[in-house]
Amino acid sequence: MWRNLRAGGFKGAVAPVNPRLDHLDGAPCYPSVDALPFTPDLAVLCTPPATVAPLIAQLGARGTRAAVIVTAGLSSAEKEAALDAARPHTLRLLGPNCIGLLSPQLGLNASFTQANALPGELALVSQSGALLTALLDWANAQRIGFSHLVSLGEHLDVDFGDLLDHLALDRRTRAILLYIESISSPRKFMSAARAAARVKPVIVVKAGRAAAGMKAAASHTGALAGEDIVFDAAIRRSGMLRVDTLKELFIAAQTLARFRDNASAELMVMTNGGGAGVMVADAASALGVTLAQPGDTLMQRLDAVLPANWSRGNPVDIIGDAPPQRYVDTLEALFSAPEAGAILFAHAPTAIASSVAIAEACAPLIASRPGRVLSCWLGGDTVAPARRAFEAAGIAGYDTPEEAVRAFSLMQTYRRNQVALRETPTASAIPEPDRSEARRIVDGALAAGQDWLDEIDAKALLAAYGIPVVPGWRVAPTPEAAAQAASRLAGPVVLKVVSPDILHKSDAGGVRLGLVGPEAVRSAAEAMLEGLGRTHPSARIEAFSVQAQAQRPHACELIVGAHVDPIFGPVLLFGQGGVAVEVIGDRAIALPPLNRALARELMDRTRVRRLLAGYRNHAPADLDAIADALIAVARMLADLPELAELDINPLWADEAGVLALDGRIRLSADKPAGVGRFAIRPYPAELERHLTWQGQALLLRPIRPEDEARHREFLEAIAPEDLRLRFFQAPHRMSHDELARLTQIDYEREMAFIAVDAAQRTLGVARLVRDPDNVEAEFAVIVRSDLKRQGLGRLLMQALLDYAALRGTQRVVGDVLRENHGMLALVRSLGFEVKPDPNEPAHVLHVRRAMVPGA
Repeated sequence: MWRNLRAGGFKGAVAPVNPRLDHLDGAPCYPSVDALPFTPDLAVLCTPPATVAPLIAQLGARGTRAAVIVTAGLSSAEKEAALDAARPHTLRLLGPNCIGLLSPQLGLNASFTQANALPGELALVSQSGALLTALLDWANAQRIGFSHLVSLGEHLDVDFGDLLDHLALDRRTRAILLYIESISSPRKFMSAARAAARVKPVIVVKAGRAAAGMKAAASHTGALAGEDIVFDAAIRRSGMLRVDTLKELFIAAQTLARFRDNASAELMVMTNGGGAGVMVADAASALGVTLAQPGDTLMQRLDAVLPANWSRGNPVDIIGDAPPQRYVDTLEALFSAPEAGAILFAHAPTAIASSVAIAEACAPLIASRPGRVLSCWLGGDTVAPARRAFEAAGIAGYDTPEEAVRAFSLMQTYRRNQVALRETPTASAIPEPDRSEARRIVDGALAAGQDWLDEIDAKALLAAYGIPVVPGWRVAPTPEAAAQAASRLAGPVVLKVVSPDILHKSDAGGVRLGLVGPEAVRSAAEAMLEGLGRTHPSARIEAFSVQAQAQRPHACELIVGAHVDPIFGPVLLFGQGGVAVEVIGDRAIALPPLNRALARELMDRTRVRRLLAGYRNHAPADLDAIADALIAVARMLADLPELAELDINPLWADEAGVLALDGRIRLSADKPAGVGRFAIRPYPAELERHLTWQGQALLLRPIRPEDEARHREFLEAIAPEDLRLRFFQAPHRMSHDELARLTQIDYEREMAFIAVDAAQRTLGVARLVRDPDNVEAEFAVIVRSDLKRQGLGRLLMQALLDYAALRGTQRVVGDVLRENHGMLALVRSLGFEVKPDPNEPAHVLHVRRAMVPGA
């Protein structure tokens, strides 16, 4: 550790501390923390476990605010003691049991890695120290540099969330690479990940994709929602990109650095050999990458510059005898074609044309169109100079055609995740659920000692949340009672057993379909009782369910489910349903809360989605109805903490909507669900306030993603000078991404209250963004220009201060232009301290109000 610290080139002071040594490697050694001639910014502890907590306390008292604990083997008590020692001083701890950290831009190597890192723009955070050292060795061989490398170790204090927050704002970091084994604070992680992924690529390798075994689950959803697919859903929801291998980590980083703004959905391939083209086409087919179809104009241009025997399609095979000029002419034709937005340049060496000459001819042209071309020079020593020429020109290069196609596929996945992160949902017309009826059902079942709701109660609970169900009657478990109930129904009848010991009724023979008339129902009930008596002799038969058989011949069978993941909490499942649901295995997972945009994205990740689009004489299904059913289940997870598992299987879907034929719901008095367990904080409806202002009714509420269009109208109605005073720049028409950032907020770390009148117009907005430690929060307020000086700004500002107090924020701050006299008068009247901003004292004033004494 000491040799690395001294050899890294760090310009600041370093000093060793050891009570037994006078010198360490020739440097004077100090006997204690108190004896140091300066206050360390960073301490690195390589001392026995019992000494860690006392040293942390001494360092905190001295003024140190960060420490790396390399020491391994701390007991639970020793870890807790270290945290207790650090907490009063807000001293942050990295480790224990970690390799340390490197910041090559600072010349800092506070680690025991085998080598220094090259400076660069990638940040790597790893839970595994061994993998970090291996990746460093590989990266050095590839001349890949880093802004930071951090070994988390046991992440006692500093974790992925903290480092994502820091690296998102670090100007030296272009992309963030994560190696993750486990997540300890899912809501904090998701909040930080979603914030970081909005500003730069975040690429993840997660260990443990293949589970050693699947625990038996009582519901289909529990069996289908394994840990890894849930982690995938979390990565997707946060806008990050997951890759499978450590090599792909760097491939993805390189690709996104050069192609992040390339929106091409299809790939055009240019090659000098048919075999390479076939390899690309095969890889594209396997990865779901679409090869672009050349249009008529492009075909004419290619015909003019290529031999008559060229491939006349994509891949564009320019023939193996191609000289450098043919490459250049082909590239110019492709660059002029809108369908060739992304081009894979694949070259195999020949004795006819020099690879170096081809590279030298093409590199300037390709470099003049950044973000358009992926290159692959097939071969080794023969093409190495050509590969280096492309690298020198900043052209992305890949070892094999398959690797290049995989890179393009990763780019598409990243783009989809980013679109989902920023997509504005449409308003949903879901009515408010009957929460009192739902609470009655849940409380009644728990009071009766029931874990699983019977089918009748399960359907009643679904109906309370607006999910259409097939109504039925619960009758005594006798053939006579079943027949009597059937006599009240016209048409075919469905008979089901009601038993707490038989969850999968179809598998057990507890369902009979298409029964016509009371006698058929009586006979079926007798046979069912006899059969269950043989196969399930100990099962408690509590009742029969008798219901009319729904007639929806073209309906598609779906499954909608809910499950509580041990890490990320409540999750939702959607896929193809029916009795073979687990065999088919067509499902996708999402984290709540949901809106229609997110629900549709969930559906789009399944194969059954193509059936829902309609085929032959099957009309397209009502996708909004399916989305609303998913949203309703997400609401159930938020409103009913006792909800442990839920299956709606099958949920029929067709052009007329959805219909739940069966439902299984398990409850738990331990309350595994609820808003508090969500990995993403849902819309805080409890903060809505109805009030009267200037004689008119107003709704003061948190902003929602659905407000984007109204927010644009609000901003466009504000005078340009008022916009300048708010945003510190000349006004411009905001893009979708800018508006999405203002309306799609993370309620875990920021808040924006809007004042809405009876006509649903936004009159004003007040915004508060807290730092990750909730020490400081920055505010901003703006009201419609024609409503200034009428008390609306004060009302919104007071709402922010009340919210900051509720969340325990220590102080609220803001920057105000000197000429913004109205805002300065408002904050002074609310007790803010006003001082010149040290960075721009002539133009900006910094305002601050402590929310707790001493802050």
